[in-house]
Amino acid sequence: MATYIIRRLLQGIIVLLAVSTVCFVMFRYTGDPVLMLAGKYATQEEREHVRHVYGLDRPVHEQYISFLGGVLQGDFGKSYVSQIDALDMILERFPATFELASTAIMISFIFGVGLGVVVSVWPSGWLSRTIMAGSLFGISIPTFLIGILLVMFFSVYIEIFPSFGRGDTVQIGFWRTGLLTASGWQHILLPALTLSGYQLAVLIRLTRAGMRETLSEEYIKTAKAKGLSPAKVVLKHALRNVMIPVVTITGLSFGELIAFSIVTETIFQWPGMGNLLLTSIFETDQPIIVTYIMLAACIILTINILVDVLYAFLNPRIRYD
Repeated sequence: MATYIIRRLLQGIIVLLAVSTVCFVMFRYTGDPVLMLAGKYATQEEREHVRHVYGLDRPVHEQYISFLGGVLQGDFGKSYVSQIDALDMILERFPATFELASTAIMISFIFGVGLGVVVSVWPSGWLSRTIMAGSLFGISIPTFLIGILLVMFFSVYIEIFPSFGRGDTVQIGFWRTGLLTASGWQHILLPALTLSGYQLAVLIRLTRAGMRETLSEEYIKTAKAKGLSPAKVVLKHALRNVMIPVVTITGLSFGELIAFSIVTETIFQWPGMGNLLLTSIFETDQPIIVTYIMLAACIILTINILVDVLYAFLNPRIRYD
């Protein structure tokens, strides 16, 4: 196991190096940041001075080496707009995005697996048909439309939940959380439901397909013949063998929700990393964009490794030699 984890970490370092190279080259040749830093009406001398201060007059390979050196020390540069450390700005927004993604993935996993088991055990019932029709609706409808419909119904017509913001938060060390206040829960429910819609539908259909196939296996028939209760057969013997693909999709979805919840955060004005990224794109704030992409790649790689390790606990027959 240790050898496997070390090998995956080395592969992750190579991937991060490739991501950093692509980001650096892409943003160096898709616009001149000097135009924004110096101002629209700056003279040529002022622009050259800004170029020299930020090291943009050096050869590209020297800029890249300097960039990698800063990354290894945790220095991704300062925001061109606010002149604040780029990593600090993103990490300040990280708790909001992480809590939103965590709530969304919990909703998706609990209800997706639960409803998937229901429709697999009772495939012909009216409830199962309704659930499958709803899952098709969840897969087909765009995320932004789900958000708008939830805002119209729950915020405008019924006026139960707020339509924007994060609510009251509590500072615990370096972490600012909204999950310890009633206002925080009221504000997080609608964006979490919006973000979980697609993943919930996918997990329902994935669990249903796996359970239908597993319930027809011989060892399930043997377990039933031994007189085991239906609940024990379904939950202990069948569901456990279905969990590997479910956990895989859940892990990948969790990484995507953390890194790419831009649309949902924009709709609900959620003060997370996605909202910051969208603002930075409009302002051509390259350090923020590069730092965001690097951090997102690191998060997704870490979650993938954790999912692979979790396989061994779900299925003891899996060994990493």
